[in-house]
Amino acid sequence: MPIKVKKREGESVNTLLYRFNKRVQQSGLVREVRKRQFRKRVENRRKRKDAALYRKNKQEATARDRKLGLVSRER
Repeated sequence: MPIKVKKREGESVNTLLYRFNKRVQQSGLVREVRKRQFRKRVENRRKRKDAALYRKNKQEATARDRKLGLVSRER
């Protein structure tokens, strides 16, 4: 659904831009674009499972290394 605004006779560019911006805001187009801006694609189940196992193993290894004194808590 394109948003169209025609310039009226004797209308300034600033007024035309104001009317256009008002129409865009009322249409909800900006809100929709911002909502979709950072949308992530859905990963398949196997990929999510592998990533979760990797994170869990990494956390356990780090905890084990801290316990043995090989890694300090400070960053």
